[in-house]
Amino acid sequence: MNAATFRDCKAWISEGLSLSTSSNEACKLYDAILSQYVTWRNDESVGGIEGCIAAVKAADPDFVMGHVISTGLELVGTGSSVLRDERLANAVKTTLELAKSQELTPRERNHVKAVELFSRGALHKACEVWEDILVDHPTDMLALKFAHDGFFYLGEQIQMRDSVARVLPHWKPHMPFYSYIKGLYSFGLLETKFYDEALKVAKEALALTPQDGWSVHSVAHVHEMKAEVDKGLKFMASTEKDWMVCDMLACHNYWHWALYHIEKGEYEAALKIFDEQVSQRGVKSGAMLDTVDACSLLYRLELEGVSTKDRYRELLQVTEQHTEDHTLLFNDLHFLMVSLGSKDTSITQRLLESLQELAKEPADNHQLHIAQRVGLPMCQALQEFDQGNYSQVVQLLKPIRYRFVEIGGSDAQRDIFNQLLIHAAMKSGDKHHQRFARGMLIERDAVRPNSPLTDRLIQRAHALHV
Repeated sequence: MNAATFRDCKAWISEGLSLSTSSNEACKLYDAILSQYVTWRNDESVGGIEGCIAAVKAADPDFVMGHVISTGLELVGTGSSVLRDERLANAVKTTLELAKSQELTPRERNHVKAVELFSRGALHKACEVWEDILVDHPTDMLALKFAHDGFFYLGEQIQMRDSVARVLPHWKPHMPFYSYIKGLYSFGLLETKFYDEALKVAKEALALTPQDGWSVHSVAHVHEMKAEVDKGLKFMASTEKDWMVCDMLACHNYWHWALYHIEKGEYEAALKIFDEQVSQRGVKSGAMLDTVDACSLLYRLELEGVSTKDRYRELLQVTEQHTEDHTLLFNDLHFLMVSLGSKDTSITQRLLESLQELAKEPADNHQLHIAQRVGLPMCQALQEFDQGNYSQVVQLLKPIRYRFVEIGGSDAQRDIFNQLLIHAAMKSGDKHHQRFARGMLIERDAVRPNSPLTDRLIQRAHALHV
């Protein structure tokens, strides 16, 4: 990352994305933060994202877009909630007050509005505002990335794809982040099951920028969804040196690598990646993406019958402090896996009771709106499975299995809940549930042929129910 190439006031104006500040330094630091967000890496040569956020506020304390990007990134990180974090709530308030006190462009005003909506959990409305910005400013990368993340959290896969498709023709090869647009588009394509096209677009991006961790991640997903396990393993190993530099995404890419090993039944190799990469990186960063990956990996291994020893207890030290955040149901479900795995009933109760309480009066918060019909039954299913009440798990999950998507995340990430339902149905004493399990496995085999994991489950189902 070359600090000399960051855009000053004049450069932003020439791109039709003028920023309301007279400080060239503030404009360049805004660009530095945006660059690190897009490339998934803290660049120590410019002080990392945190260093740049402190510097942009020093360069111009009243620079509204400096506040928008710093507060927006914290909200999108989902690691803290305005309900429980007074500092974050004040940061949102400060951004709003600054916006009222000065002349801003309509684009900047919309950015402020979107951040405020996102802070209240009104994710749909926030995404609509970012999309409105993109109608008039299709090269506003901040609006595009925030919308992309918002749609991801909402499980709105088609919108995530089309949001990028609409702006693609406006991006030209000479523009900053041009290759990264392809990675964003590739991810939307694969989440809507256009796997071949997704692979093609991701490879185009990597030909331009081999260090694009998000495009690597897109390729990893394609191999995962098509059960091309050996291709996936080979690809991750051959590109590791390129994507390791993306410190904010490397943990997730290692998670994908471990998933291939689980698919093949190579549990020791998966545990090795957990211990050496996923766990260490997650504890160090405290980032939600890294944390939920660690939770998910342990739970998948446990479903496969692998002993995870004390690893849940170690992970609980990270997840416990987020027990009552309730920023995303997706996060809550993963934290619950850890409190159950650690046999910590008090933390489990705190998580469930605080979520039930908030869900009574959801206001604008989308996650709390869907908690009653999707989130809480999924939480309860995890608890019932832990207690060996398998038929109860099936009764909870079977009616909502096609609504799992509403909790957000990717198809690969949410697959853990499909696996949970299959395992519960197989273990249930109810013959109807056992037949349902076999049906789900046939369906799984049809969309992901040659999956070793599916083959193992089919064999297990036959052995259990002869």
